[in-house]
Amino acid sequence: MPTTATMPSAQTAMPTAELSEKYKAGVRPYAADYYVPDYVPLDTDLLCAFRIEPKAGVDIIEAAAAVAAESSTGTWTEVWSNQLTDIDFYKAKAYRIEGDIAYIAYPLDLFEENSVVNIMSSIVGNVFGFKAVKALRLEDMRIPVALVKTFPGPNVGIYDERVWSNKWKRPLLGGTVKPKLGLSPKAYSTIIYECLSGGLDTTKDDENMNSQPFSRWRDRFMYAQDAVANAMAETHEFKGHWHNVTAGSTEECLRRLEYAHALGSRMCMLDFLTAGFSASADVFKRAGELRMIVHCHRAMHAVFTRQKNHGIHMRVVAKWLRVTGGDHLHTGTVVGKLEGSWNETLGIIDLLRERNVRVNPEHGIFFDQDFAGLKTTWPVASGGIHVHHIPELYRIYGNDAFWLFGGGTHGHPRGSRAGARANRVATEAIASGQTLEHAALNCSELREALDLWREVRFDVEA
Repeated sequence: MPTTATMPSAQTAMPTAELSEKYKAGVRPYAADYYVPDYVPLDTDLLCAFRIEPKAGVDIIEAAAAVAAESSTGTWTEVWSNQLTDIDFYKAKAYRIEGDIAYIAYPLDLFEENSVVNIMSSIVGNVFGFKAVKALRLEDMRIPVALVKTFPGPNVGIYDERVWSNKWKRPLLGGTVKPKLGLSPKAYSTIIYECLSGGLDTTKDDENMNSQPFSRWRDRFMYAQDAVANAMAETHEFKGHWHNVTAGSTEECLRRLEYAHALGSRMCMLDFLTAGFSASADVFKRAGELRMIVHCHRAMHAVFTRQKNHGIHMRVVAKWLRVTGGDHLHTGTVVGKLEGSWNETLGIIDLLRERNVRVNPEHGIFFDQDFAGLKTTWPVASGGIHVHHIPELYRIYGNDAFWLFGGGTHGHPRGSRAGARANRVATEAIASGQTLEHAALNCSELREALDLWREVRFDVEA
């Protein structure tokens, strides 16, 4: 049974017109009610770590309390209707401040079950435009187990996909078709066939390949699945193509998903941020009913994850994606062309693959997070990677990862098939403890790739 400390106070008398001093009209400092430094968070609280840069003249405590108030029960002035509920129970509480990080606890009852949309509307809603703060960033979020258990999590995840494909002891390999736009469906399928026959496990549409005039989705899906079937017949191993089902409406996303399934595909792709979490939830649910794997591209994320002082950190997005049900998630590569530090990427990988993630300041993890038995999500490395990056990628990701080579496949001097073979041989060599140089002795495709990209790096700040 809940204790009285965890339940709202019962209303035992009719409201009166006589207001206490606390509820009289006027402006009251947020800190008077929403800064509670002696508060001990409950296991059921949703916890957030905000990096706050107050406006000049605003105290950090007042700014933190303002964020807590405006993302829960508060407003700019005292209102008489506060009498009609137990504000002390429902309000968020700024309970600790360390430097520019404010820790805020939100009661579980503030959130609808199985709705990242509701979490976002509450916590990253109006407060990011609030005048009291110059900049605001959500660094991390602890989703309580009681709320985690209302979410479905991935339908397939890492282990089941390995079972389906019967591929073990190495990362899975994919290749994004390049050029990403402009190819006819038949030409597109030729590249898919070359990559899969050369050794990649899967190929993929890119984020902006939808249904443009040069490549309508029905034709592209059909030819792509023909290429997959032919490559499987030739190689006698599991192959697939990630068909991008992202569209202008949820209804159209689902129509494309079901068409891909009717063609025999067990894979699809979704730009989950541009589609939105409501549409994503519908796609994940239907994909689960059809036993399809959903590869999630994070197109648009850097609009709000890249700045160090304002926005939402990618680790929070990773948590949201895992609980809602994505089977794959792009995480960046550290060594590739997209921004992302080594330690932060390790933290994101843990959030996708572990059941319990512990506080780890070095990796940017502010809270323990228990995923309560939800299946795991594949961390995907993509963006400017080639054979020389494989040893470092393996150090970062280990075996349970999905690596996507776009230009690092198609840029090979002898074409996409040769590029795919170079990537496959290099990956198997590193995963088995060999060196690239040793593997290249018996693989001319790998030797040529090593020579071509020997000096090509995309170094970023660690």
